Amino acid sequence: MKEFQLCGLGNAIVDLFLEVSDQQFADFGFERGTMRLVDVAEQQVLLNRTANPRLVSGGSVGNSVIGFAQLGGRAAYIGTLGSDAYGEHYQKELKDLGIAMGQAILKEENTGTSCVLITPDAERTMRTCLGAAEKLSGKHVAADRKLIEASEWVFIEGYLFSNNEPGQQAVREALAVAAAANTKIAITCSDAFIVHVFGHALKDALNQADLFFCNAAEAMAVTNTADSQLAFEAMKDIVPNCVVTDGPAGAYIRWEGKECHVPAFRTEPKDLTGAGDMFAAAFLYGVLHGHSPEAAGRGANYLASRVIRQVGARLDIDIDAAKAEFRA
Repeated sequence: MKEFQLCGLGNAIVDLFLEVSDQQFADFGFERGTMRLVDVAEQQVLLNRTANPRLVSGGSVGNSVIGFAQLGGRAAYIGTLGSDAYGEHYQKELKDLGIAMGQAILKEENTGTSCVLITPDAERTMRTCLGAAEKLSGKHVAADRKLIEASEWVFIEGYLFSNNEPGQQAVREALAVAAAANTKIAITCSDAFIVHVFGHALKDALNQADLFFCNAAEAMAVTNTADSQLAFEAMKDIVPNCVVTDGPAGAYIRWEGKECHVPAFRTEPKDLTGAGDMFAAAFLYGVLHGHSPEAAGRGANYLASRVIRQVGARLDIDIDAAKAEFRA
C-alpha cells in the first residue's frame, strides 16, 4: 500500500469570498458569471473596494484534494506558492487537514488569489490573479516527484494546460513520473476553453490517462458531439474510465468496464463554487475505498449538492453523516 491515495497537481489559489448585493455587483461593471485573469495591480484595486473577504485555500484540484482529505483519504498536493501571507495561509490550512504539500515556495512572487463575488442568485464572478501558481513547471514537479511516486493516483488540473509551456511541462513531467511509479492518472478538464485553445496538449495527456472528469459542455467539446450522452459514449475511444457530469441531469459514469447513470439531488444553490471539484473528490474517495461506481457517484452528487448550498468549496457539514450516502 502506498503512503498516499491521491496526489493533486494544480494551480494553488487562495479564494477570497465576498457576498455582494446586486447593486454592489453592478457598481463593479463585471459580466455576471465570468472568470477573468487579472494582474496583481488589478486584483489589488478590486480588494481595495471590498472589505473582509473570507480566505479559503483552493484552486480546482486543490479543492478536490481538500475534499478527499476531509472525507478521510490520504492526500498530497503539488503547487507553487509565493513567499507571502497568503502562501503561509495555504500551507497552514493543508497541514491542518493532514495533506502533504510540495516545497515550491517562490521568493519575490505573490501567491495566486481569486476574488469570488457571490450575488444573491448564487452566481459567482471571479477575478483571478495566478501569481506564483502559473510558474509551476516541470522542475517543480521533478523536485516533488516523491509525492507522486508515493501515491496510488495523481490528479491533474486542466487549467495547467493554459499556463502554456511551464504548465504543460509540469503535466508532462507528472505523467512521466506516474508512469514510472505505476501511479494511475486522472485528469479534470476544468473548462471547455481548455479543449478549444489547448486541445492538442489535453488530448496527448488523455492518451496516457486512466480517468477523465468533465462536464457536459467539456465532453461535447472533446468529442465534437452535440449531446452529453453521445459525448459520454464517444469518450470510450479516448480514455478507459470517465465521468461526465450534467448538472440537474446527473452524471454518466464508466468505471472498469461498467456504465451507469446517477441522478442529481435537488437543492437550492447559494454558491456554485466547487461543485465539480467536490464531485471529483467524492467519486475518487468512493471508488478508492471499495464502493461501487454507482455508490461513489451517488455520494459525489450528494456532496456536490451540499457544497452549493453554502458559500465556498469547503464542506461545512458532518463528515460521517455525509459519508453515509456512499452506503445508502
